Amino acid sequence: MTVIVTAVIAELMAIYPEDPPKALAMGFTVTMLAGLFQIIFGLLKLGRYITMLPYNVVSGFMTGIGVILIFIQIAPFLGQETPKGGVLGVIRNFPDLIANINFVETGLGIVTLAILFLYPNKLKKFVPPQLVALVVGTLISLIFLRGIEIRTIATIGEITPGLPERLYWPDFTSGNLRLMFVNGLILAMVGSIDCMLTCLVSDSLTRTEHKSNKELIGQGVANLITGFCGGIAGSGATTATVVNIQAGGRTALSGISRALVLLVVVLWAAPLTSGIPLAVLAAIVLKVGIDIIDWGFLKRVHKISLKSAGILYSVVFLTVFVDLMVAVAVGVFVANILTIARLDEMQSKAVKAITDDDDQIFLSSEEKKYLDLANGRVLLFHLSGPMIFGVAKAIAREHGAIANYDVLIVDIAEVPVLGVTSSLAIENAIHEAIDERREVIVVGATGKVKKRLEKLGIKGLIPEHHWMDERLSALKEGFAIVSGRKSEQFGG
Repeated sequence: MTVIVTAVIAELMAIYPEDPPKALAMGFTVTMLAGLFQIIFGLLKLGRYITMLPYNVVSGFMTGIGVILIFIQIAPFLGQETPKGGVLGVIRNFPDLIANINFVETGLGIVTLAILFLYPNKLKKFVPPQLVALVVGTLISLIFLRGIEIRTIATIGEITPGLPERLYWPDFTSGNLRLMFVNGLILAMVGSIDCMLTCLVSDSLTRTEHKSNKELIGQGVANLITGFCGGIAGSGATTATVVNIQAGGRTALSGISRALVLLVVVLWAAPLTSGIPLAVLAAIVLKVGIDIIDWGFLKRVHKISLKSAGILYSVVFLTVFVDLMVAVAVGVFVANILTIARLDEMQSKAVKAITDDDDQIFLSSEEKKYLDLANGRVLLFHLSGPMIFGVAKAIAREHGAIANYDVLIVDIAEVPVLGVTSSLAIENAIHEAIDERREVIVVGATGKVKKRLEKLGIKGLIPEHHWMDERLSALKEGFAIVSGRKSEQFGG
């Protein structure tokens, strides 16, 4: 999200080089638009669609974040600057990091890790181990290591206390409306996905269920206010969320407490944070990275399904070495393709073209009688279960396998859902039958399935009396048609 906002502001700065305040105001308007779009997403109840992710994708995403957290904290844990290039940068520079290790800072980190790992469970209800580790590590640095140079928050950058000096009101220019709206929508979508992924991670850790639409509306309100204050758009902070959960936070009070502490720091307490050693913070985040890795699922995923294991490890790899959003997109895409393939295979078996009683489906004795009397001239085309788009090939294949018949009975009484592609496949089968001067009877078309066929224009192709509710009636009608044609053929 920061990258998107930065790119938008840079582009606006290039358009208005003589008026930087105007360019900034328009840039912050994009943040406000993103918040507005997120509120709309929540009101339209789109949150549940974002969270429809397979567990192996969520697990891979969580594990990938854990690996990233561990790698990017290695350098500060060893008392050095984090190399550029993310995880790959750390891997490339790992020999140098080991060779130049700062034993004092690493010692502080080890003490912090020891507190986190050995902290009694009974005390976690009263004081979170992360807070104890932070305080103890900082006190050791300030009291016992006073004469030794240790990198702290102050060496990274000073937090300037105070509220925003001015508010930014929405600023639009007709020539840049498209740029601002498109980027505002992209920002909202990226932020929404990121927020929902954080919620899924939180659900997995706490065994609870979040309210997606409420989260989106809250996130949108926050970004709307952030834009007014001249801030960059934000989203769900996975790291902070996991730290909060690991510290025992379970209700909105923990988030409110965090916000109040940050407010106090921003307003006047910023100098008090300057002495916190980076090695101590690195150790805390290292522990978070270790905890967030889904060890339990990693140990048994290959036993459950090799395909699922492949998706999980692919998501981990892409999360660590490419991009979080790309990892989730690829993981969901592959998982959905495999799911559709499985459903297609299962549902294809539910498409049956029957000309005689061969026990493919259950038929009553009377239904069997009329089907047998038709002597193969009545084709019973039986469909059952949801007809998704992958079943269209099976419909065409089964219908094409039988060429000689006089009456086509399309039995869709057991079809609760009829997809567009499958509807078109049925339409083609009916058109082919009509073009060959064969009679068509539709059985069991009700509700949305019937409306779908009517919208395709099939209603006008088939006589009203050939839309029937019962299969037996359709078989009787089919036999009557076949018998009538035989009589005409032999001059009877």
